[in-house]
Amino acid sequence: MLANDSFHIAVLPGDGIGPEVMAPALAVLDRVAAATPGLKFRFTEAPAGAGHYRDTGKSMPASTIKLCEEADAILLGACGLPHIRYPDNTEIMPQVELRFIFDLYAGVRPCRLIPNVPSPIVGAAERGIDLVVIRESTEGLFASMGKGVVTDTEARETLVITRKTSQRLFDFSFRLAPARYPDVDTDRLYVDACSAMLVRRPWDFDVMVMENMFGDIISDLTAGLIGGMGMAPSADIGDTHAVFQPCHGTAPDIMGKGLANPTAMILSAALMLDWLADRHGHAGAAQAARAIEHAVDRAFAAGLAPCEFGGRDGTAAIAGAVLRALDASVRA
Repeated sequence: MLANDSFHIAVLPGDGIGPEVMAPALAVLDRVAAATPGLKFRFTEAPAGAGHYRDTGKSMPASTIKLCEEADAILLGACGLPHIRYPDNTEIMPQVELRFIFDLYAGVRPCRLIPNVPSPIVGAAERGIDLVVIRESTEGLFASMGKGVVTDTEARETLVITRKTSQRLFDFSFRLAPARYPDVDTDRLYVDACSAMLVRRPWDFDVMVMENMFGDIISDLTAGLIGGMGMAPSADIGDTHAVFQPCHGTAPDIMGKGLANPTAMILSAALMLDWLADRHGHAGAAQAARAIEHAVDRAFAAGLAPCEFGGRDGTAAIAGAVLRALDASVRA
């Protein structure tokens, strides 16, 4: 932390609905900071994404990377647009580039069913869903990104799994698991069997550790169990840096319509607070993270219904409900 005892946060709103969901998350962080002694933030916004690539030919400038290197944490909205791509037709993905730049090997994808949020799984409301996918984020099939071979007759990528990265990912996961369950047992599953079990009895799972591409797919599946991508936060964590962003993409089809669900972005900010609390021994940051989670729970329990659930609540309504729930908890 800086001398003024405030956390410096690099803010990368990105493309599409990224800026739209970022604004409520920053408002929530300001509100919990005001209510938490010793917790302060300094936000610095920087460009990244397909829009920046269109204008400059780079997914993000060197100044953005430098900011991310110097900041205490990185908040990212969403990056990429389907009509703006690299010359080889691959996506503009600075969020993936940051994983390689800062060695963010642990992709943390919590999956918790919030009160009154519909799940397609029978019995989920009664049994609950509360698990976390730990996705290795720098190797697997992603390690050869931009290095594959594509011809008229075949396409090849190389899957990379190293002992060093696997070991530290397992160590990270075993440090996380006791915080959820004091007695940690281990098991192994093939990913196809795991998928079948997840859509039948997701409450049987706690902490799941897996290869990069498997984690990409399984984390989308688990998001579908708890109301969709708009409800799913995430973090990419390394030994010294971390990026926090919603699991969803830029959703250009609803951009500018006020329909985007900011819940995943807000919960990603809570994940950031937990990481900052652990890294800096800051009890107030952990307290603020719980306050955000509880406010989200209360807002949805009271009947909040985002548009993707068939409701009428858009970005402003969801943000307002969470902020009011935060204010109510402070008054209580």
